[in-house]
Amino acid sequence: MSSDPSTTEQFESVTVSHDGYVGQITLDRPEAMNTFSTGLARDLDDALHALEADSEVRAIVIDGAGKTFSAGIDLSEHGDHETEAEYEEWVTVMEAPFQTVTEMGTPVIAAAHGHAAANGIGLVAACDLAVAAEGTQFGATAPKVGLFCMGPSVPLMKALSRKRCLELVLTGDLIDAETALEWGLINRVAPSGEHRAHALELAETIATKSPTAVQMGKKAVYEMFDREYDDALEYSNEQFGALCTTADAREGIDAFLSGDPLDADEWPGE
Repeated sequence: MSSDPSTTEQFESVTVSHDGYVGQITLDRPEAMNTFSTGLARDLDDALHALEADSEVRAIVIDGAGKTFSAGIDLSEHGDHETEAEYEEWVTVMEAPFQTVTEMGTPVIAAAHGHAAANGIGLVAACDLAVAAEGTQFGATAPKVGLFCMGPSVPLMKALSRKRCLELVLTGDLIDAETALEWGLINRVAPSGEHRAHALELAETIATKSPTAVQMGKKAVYEMFDREYDDALEYSNEQFGALCTTADAREGIDAFLSGDPLDADEWPGE
């Protein structure tokens, strides 16, 4: 991935662009409502890894082409498999981006519109932050076709209370953007058509901050989620001690104390 000020890379099922410090991934199967085919899932995972490896990228926005964010898994692939092992291998590919997002240091922001269903709602829940356009519908809809949103349940369990998560996955019902905001699934509701701009605004705000602090901090927070309270505090102290020795901390603190805080372009990134 080039680190030029503005570049674009085309995979088969996603489009990747890079403008300044913000990377953008667009799910690009509008004719299929951006459903997760095997190809899209792999392209999305590869695109996330590519942007994570780009030292110039400090935040990433994921949106969907056409009229919807993502309507879930491409069910036309169901008939391509027969055994439990084959289906397990298939769904493992589908859910890989959820894990990748949590392991990355770069913050990832979902920009949803239209529908975010099944794996679509899972991707929204897996992202660190999420913005949705007014009118967006969210649902764990798999029970309607004889399946269950087991994979999406994992990030949903982290994003929502147990009762809210179970309500979504057991009923398969849709909720609107305002309800998703109230439940904590998303961070902001944007006017229709402005979801991407609002997500980019969040990304650009993050990109002005210390890239070292943000990446180390995000990884630490995810590690601490599943630790006991005392253990999490001990781990946080270790990570904060390490962060204090970085060039970003030294130069950022010196600049702040001198009354001239660092701009986005001035961070050492080390």
